[in-house]
Amino acid sequence: MADVTLRDVARVSGCSVATVSRVLSGTRAVGAETARRVREAADALGYRPNHAARALRGRRTGTVGLVLPQITNPFYPALVRELTHALHAEGRAVLLADCDDDPAAEAEYVADLLSRQVDALVVIPADEDRSRDAVAAAAARVPLVLMDRGCGPGVADSVAVDNTAGMALVLDHLAATGRRRVCFLGAAGTASAAAERRAAYAAGAGALDPGAPERVALGDFSVEWGRAAVDEVWPARPDALVCANDLIAIGALQRLQQLGVAVPGEVAVTGFDDIPMAALSAPGVTTVRQPVAELAAEAARLLGLRLSGADTGRQRSVRLAPDLVVRESSARTGARVPIPAPSLVAVPGGRSEPAPVT
Repeated sequence: MADVTLRDVARVSGCSVATVSRVLSGTRAVGAETARRVREAADALGYRPNHAARALRGRRTGTVGLVLPQITNPFYPALVRELTHALHAEGRAVLLADCDDDPAAEAEYVADLLSRQVDALVVIPADEDRSRDAVAAAAARVPLVLMDRGCGPGVADSVAVDNTAGMALVLDHLAATGRRRVCFLGAAGTASAAAERRAAYAAGAGALDPGAPERVALGDFSVEWGRAAVDEVWPARPDALVCANDLIAIGALQRLQQLGVAVPGEVAVTGFDDIPMAALSAPGVTTVRQPVAELAAEAARLLGLRLSGADTGRQRSVRLAPDLVVRESSARTGARVPIPAPSLVAVPGGRSEPAPVT
């Protein structure tokens, strides 16, 4: 059977080819009744858009490139899933590249995606400093949103969780449960999430114990480092281990169990991200839950504004509020403790959005 064309849809709907094109591409507003007739005709005929032909005509491919540091980190599959769904709802497909935490490979993937004529990019940078040049160059060519991590100010629109607020939730919880000899197990390097969580711990831990900000051990975001970090810090007998992500926390729990240390009796353990493994571990990990669906939706919204030409102004930096999920690793009863939603600012059109971070 021959492919159904716009002319076929126009004939069945009783509209012009130009009107059918406007309805199905969403390029211009069309009356509700006309749009209904066109869509019903397209559905009845089984019309499917020819994306290759549309790309040739409009210089748009309907694709968005996504570059992330490491798909094996359990936090990222959920984020990719939500972003893919959000972009698909807007008629956009995703091309995925995993740079394996290598800024040089990241730059190559960004260049490759640009050569494939993607309409826009979403990047979770491997390194705040070493990723900056390639990301900034790409942002000068296509709309680009940084998600989860940043590359410093002035590069591109960005959306991430409020890491400082998340760490404050953890420290407040530990203080309320009587912990004082806290220690931070984090990741070295300049990935912005790692640096922000480390800095937030250093800024807030002094309220529990003047020596706490100095009790820091740095490695990477892995289970293996979590195990090794316990051996490094355990001689100081901390009563709480504040881990920069859930993988570190799970590794720490494994090593503490091998040592016969009671959790949470002798030491509490907390994580960050709320990956599925955090709830499945024994004991379950108290952690900061990132609003994954909201992160993806906000990234898609920012891209949509740039792609539509509706937003050509200054770059936006959006931070979304996390939740604290209390589990057995720090308390004997589970609870979910929300923090206040981010402040909203009015924007044209009568809607509100999270206030930009300056």
